[in-house]
Amino acid sequence: MEQPGGMPDPSRAIDVAEFVGVLGELRARAGMPSYRVLANRVGPRMRPPRVVSTSTVVDVFKAGRRRLDLDLVVAIVRALGVDEPGVARWRAACVRVHASAKTGGPAGVFRQLPADLAAFTGREPELTALLETVDTGSGPASTVVISAIEGMGGVGKTALAVHLAHRLVTAGRFGEIQLYVNLRGFDPEHAPVDPAEALGAFLRQLGVPAQQVPEGVGERAVMYRDRMVGRDALVLLDDAADEKQVRDLIPASATCLVLVTSRRSLAGLDGAALIPLDVFSRDEATALLARIIGAERAAAEPDATAEIVELCGCLPLAVALAGGRLRSRPAWSLAYLAGRLRGHVVDATGMGSRLRNVFDLSYRGLPAPAQRVLRLLGRHPGTDYTTPAVAAMADLAAHDAEALLELLQDESLLQQKTPGRYELHDLLRSFAAQASGPEPSREGDAAVERLGWWFLHSAYNAAKAIDTPDLPVPTRLSEHEPMTFASYNEALEWFDREWGNLIAVQQAARDLGLHEIVWQLGVAQKFVAALRYQYADSVRAHELAVDAARALGDRAVEARVTGGLGLAHGGVGHLDDSERYHRAGLNILRELGDWVRMGPALLNLGSALNALKDHEQAAAKYLEALEIFERSGAIGGRATAYLYLGRLHQELGNLDQAERYYLLSMEDNRTVTAAARADSTKVDNRRGRVTLLGHLASVHLARGEAARAVQGYRETVGLARDIGDKYLLADAVHRLGQALLAAGETAQARETWTEALTLFENIGHEQATAVRAQLQDLNEP
Repeated sequence: MEQPGGMPDPSRAIDVAEFVGVLGELRARAGMPSYRVLANRVGPRMRPPRVVSTSTVVDVFKAGRRRLDLDLVVAIVRALGVDEPGVARWRAACVRVHASAKTGGPAGVFRQLPADLAAFTGREPELTALLETVDTGSGPASTVVISAIEGMGGVGKTALAVHLAHRLVTAGRFGEIQLYVNLRGFDPEHAPVDPAEALGAFLRQLGVPAQQVPEGVGERAVMYRDRMVGRDALVLLDDAADEKQVRDLIPASATCLVLVTSRRSLAGLDGAALIPLDVFSRDEATALLARIIGAERAAAEPDATAEIVELCGCLPLAVALAGGRLRSRPAWSLAYLAGRLRGHVVDATGMGSRLRNVFDLSYRGLPAPAQRVLRLLGRHPGTDYTTPAVAAMADLAAHDAEALLELLQDESLLQQKTPGRYELHDLLRSFAAQASGPEPSREGDAAVERLGWWFLHSAYNAAKAIDTPDLPVPTRLSEHEPMTFASYNEALEWFDREWGNLIAVQQAARDLGLHEIVWQLGVAQKFVAALRYQYADSVRAHELAVDAARALGDRAVEARVTGGLGLAHGGVGHLDDSERYHRAGLNILRELGDWVRMGPALLNLGSALNALKDHEQAAAKYLEALEIFERSGAIGGRATAYLYLGRLHQELGNLDQAERYYLLSMEDNRTVTAAARADSTKVDNRRGRVTLLGHLASVHLARGEAARAVQGYRETVGLARDIGDKYLLADAVHRLGQALLAAGETAQARETWTEALTLFENIGHEQATAVRAQLQDLNEP
C-alpha cells in the first residue's frame, strides 16, 4: 500500500522489522541515495544539528533491529523528501511499533506463537513452578532451560505452554525470537513430524535461505544451534512423541528457553524440569465453565454446574465443549445440559467414555449442515483448513462454508491458531473420522475428490504466477472457484502455507485412484519445490506421479513425470539416479517420436551429465537439443541451450566460447521477450535475461575487462530492480561492487557493497556475512 503520490505507507508496519522495511522502500522511492549522501543530509535536520556518520544511517536500515532512534528516523524521513504531514505519520508509526514491542506485540518472529486463549483459567501452581524454573535457569547458567509439560490429551498442555510464552514475552523476556512447531506426536491421522522437517522450517524462519539449508538432520541441527547461540529465544515444541523427536530441536545456548508438551513422559531429556499436568480441580473446572458461559449463569444453578464439571471429568477440553454448547444455547438451563450428558452414554473408543460422550453431545446438537462439515473434516487429508478449501470439499458456497466453520469454532470444535486457518484437536479429528462410519463413505470419497481438483487448479494458478515452465493445464474443471494470484510473491506464499496440504492431498488422491490429480499435482509443484529446495518432497511427489501415469497407461505423461523425477533426484544430490531417470524419460520420448519434448529432455540429461563431470557427453546432449530446437523453431529452447553451452565452456575456462554462446542466447532471449510482450499468454522471461547479463559480465570480469563488467552488471542491477526480485537485486548489486573494485573504483565499490549488505540483511540471506567481511577488508588501511 502506498500513500497518495506513490509514497510508502508507514501505517502498514506492524512491528519494528516491518517499519525498517517500509523505510527502505521510501529510500528506494527517493532514488536510492547513498548512505553517505543521506548522512550528509540528515545531520543538519537533527535537533540540534550535528554530524551523523554513514554507519549510523546504515544501522537504521538493517534487518533485525529491535528499536530505533526516533529523532534520527524523523530526520531521515525529512531528508528523503517527505512533507511535514507525512513526517507526522512516520513519527506516529515509529512510536506505535515500539509501543507494540514493549507490550508484547508483534516483533521479529513473534507471530510464530499461536494466539493466547481468551478463556485461559487456573493452573496457577503449574505457572508458578514454570516461572521459577525459568528464573532459576536464567543468568550465567551454561545450559539451555527446558521445561516439559506432560499429561493426557485434552488436559490443556498446549494452552498452558502458549499462555506462559505470551506472559513471558509480554514481560519483556525472550523478545528476540519465538519459534513454534506442532510435532503431531499423537495425531491419529498423520505421522509425527520429522525433526529434519521441523529444523528446516526453523532455519528458514531464522533467515537461512532455502538453498543453504543442509539436507541431513545432523547438519541442520548443527546450523540451528549455531544460529541460536546468544539469542534471546523461546522455542515451543508442541505435542512431542518422545525425547528422540525433540532432542535435535533443542538449542545449546543458556539464553534460550524450550517448552515441550507431550502425552508421554520426557524424563530422558537431560536437565529438563518435568511439569506433570492433571485434569482440573473442581474449582478450576468450575471457573472455566463460568468464564465461558458467564459467572451469573453458573452461580444461578450451582448443583447443575457441579454435575456438568463432574460429568466432564474436569478435563479442560470437555469442559470447554460443554461451555460452548451452553453459550450458543442461551435458552438451555444447566440442569437440562447435565441431564443430556447424564443420559447419553456412548461406549468408549479409546478416548474415554466421558470425553466421547461430550463430543457426541456437541456433535448431535449441531445443525445437519455443520455435522456434515465436521464429518468431512475428519476425511480431510491435511492438518489445517481454509474457507475456500472447505467450500470445495463440502460443495458449498464460500460464505456458507465460512458461517459453518465459525459455528464450529464457536462450539469449541475448531480452533484458529493462525487467522483464517482452522484446525481440529487430534482427539476431535479422530471423533469426526469415526462419525463418518467405520468404512470410507461415497460422500467422503467425493469430497476428497472435489478437494483434490480444487487444490490442483489452485496450484496450477500459483505455478503459472511464478512462471513455472512447461505447465500442463488441468484436464478437468474444478467445480469450485480455485485460488487466484495477483503477483509472484502472493503465489509463492500460498505454496509455502499449503505445502503440507498439497502433499497430503496428492497421497489421498493416490489412495482413491484419482490418477489425473496425482500426476498433475506432482508437475504443478515441481518448480516451487526447486525454488524452495523441497527436493525430497518432490522426489516422493514424482514417484507417485510415475505410478499414476503407468496406471493410466499414458506414455507421454510417464515421460514427462519420469523426467521430473530425474530433476528431483538431481536436487537432492542423487546424481546417478538423476541421470538414469532422465535417460528413461528420453527413451520414452524417442519411442513416441515426440521431438517437441525431446529438446528440453536432452538439456536436462546434459545437465545431469555435467553435474557428474562428464563434460564431453553433456556438450553432446546440449548440441543435440540445439539441433532439435533449430529444426522446430523453438527460439526459447534454443536460448536455453546456448546458455547451458556457455556455462559449460565457462566452467572449462573457454571464455571466448562461453561469451559467444551467451550472446547467441541473449539475442534469442530478446526475441522471446518481445513475443511475450506482444502476447499476454506467453511468459516474459526477464529473470532469464538477468541471469544471462550476469553470466556475460562474469566473463568480462574473468578476462580482466573490468569496465565492460561494470557496464554489464549495471544493466543487470537495473533489470533486477525492475523485476522486484529481492535476491536477484542483492546478488547483482554485490557483483557490481566486485566489478567496481576491479576497475579501481574503490569508493563506489564500498558504497555498492554497503547497499548489497543492506539488501541481503533485509531478506535474511547468508551472503550478508561474506559481504560484511569484504567491507571490513576494504575499510582496513
